[in-house]
Amino acid sequence: MKILVTGGLGFIGSHTAARLVAEGHDVSVLDNLHTGSRSSIAAAKVKAIEGDAGKIAGMKGKFEAVLHLGTYSSSPMYLENPQLVARALADWLAVLDYARRNDSRLVFASSSSLYNGNEPPHREGMPIAVTDFYTEARYAMERLAELYHSLYSLPSAGLRYFSVYGPGERPKGRYANPISQFMWAMEAGESPVLFGDGMQTRDFIHVDDVVKANTLALGCMEHGIFNIGTGKAATFNRVVGLLNAELGTSIRPVYQPNRIRNYVAHTLADTSLAERRLGFRSSVSLEDGVRRLVASERRRAG
Repeated sequence: MKILVTGGLGFIGSHTAARLVAEGHDVSVLDNLHTGSRSSIAAAKVKAIEGDAGKIAGMKGKFEAVLHLGTYSSSPMYLENPQLVARALADWLAVLDYARRNDSRLVFASSSSLYNGNEPPHREGMPIAVTDFYTEARYAMERLAELYHSLYSLPSAGLRYFSVYGPGERPKGRYANPISQFMWAMEAGESPVLFGDGMQTRDFIHVDDVVKANTLALGCMEHGIFNIGTGKAATFNRVVGLLNAELGTSIRPVYQPNRIRNYVAHTLADTSLAERRLGFRSSVSLEDGVRRLVASERRRAG
């Protein structure tokens, strides 16, 4: 299958593109290099095109499937520049229109941040509150996808990723997952900084499981919104403990007051819908995922 991955030089996109190539697909990636890196796909046989996802509007040729990961993906980015909402939606409209005109399968990234204000476990049908610019952009994308389905019978699968971690996050810097940021600090002999008492929880999901969800969604024509998580949550304190065990260190975190408005205290996915309709279930435990992450970081440094 001929597939375009927007954001394909980024963290999740590069892992997914490499998997799709390994499965025998003809893969192109479109990326503006905001948090992506060409080195992330050096070993994969993909065609790399530089530009925003909206560049798809002028691309020639037909992709049988489009995986849209090329959206600014962190709440602080939007707080610093609210205009990113307009850019994200303009790019998304271009992607939707391309998929409509070419009858392409369409899968796109959404976020568990939409559940802010809801008590876990989080289910797809929960009400979405107004919390920040980032979630407004993601929710508008989901609604536009539903509109295209209603008006033009275009099916699409929106995947609400929970807290994705794994190797290859260096280009994301301060926007990387807390597990990676904690690890980088501890490798340098520094204490990771935790807000509050460290008892906030996340449904941490390894990037390999997210790649599996992406490929499953691309392989079917299911339309809707689906949670992509593990169905298990862990505290930040536990993450630091697991990292200490793998790194052979005994570094204690530094606790600081949490001054972030609308901070998400807990996330936990109900994945029953994704299991039933996409055939997705996570398989990488947090312990194994942290082990893989540390091993990968050591290989990179060595």
